[in-house]
Amino acid sequence: MMHCTSSVRHPAVTATVIALPRDAYDFDYFEQRISDTWLLDRSIAVRTLRMPFLAVPVGGTRRGGYYSVSCLCFGLKVRDLLLEQPGFPDLRVRWSPYNDTCHTVEWGDAAPDWWEDDVVFGRFYGYSESAITSFVRARPQTPSSATSTPCSPTAS
Repeated sequence: MMHCTSSVRHPAVTATVIALPRDAYDFDYFEQRISDTWLLDRSIAVRTLRMPFLAVPVGGTRRGGYYSVSCLCFGLKVRDLLLEQPGFPDLRVRWSPYNDTCHTVEWGDAAPDWWEDDVVFGRFYGYSESAITSFVRARPQTPSSATSTPCSPTAS
């Protein structure tokens, strides 16, 4: 089925800035994790549907950022909204070919490849060392090939 913004099932395509970054749904998340908290004052709280989320600019240790969107038409609106804002260089919309993954509006340097480790990603997005350590410790570890054993055939 082709994407059609004029369909009655498609929500109105808007992207607006709300007054205060602190009013964004995920402000506390970033406040607890980002290394350079002064970036929060320069963040943009963007609402595309009902809840506003933060677009955190680059600066300090933060080299790139992204804002997830449900469809490409919202991505274009968010990109256009951020074009006029300082701290959002090289804005681009990244299409997701997967049905279970959101499209994103990205800015700053290109993100590390997905197979890089969590520490590399955390530092790229400007998270504090303590936030990175907590995330890595809480994440389930996959067994390495050195510790795994092959299946044995069942003896009859």
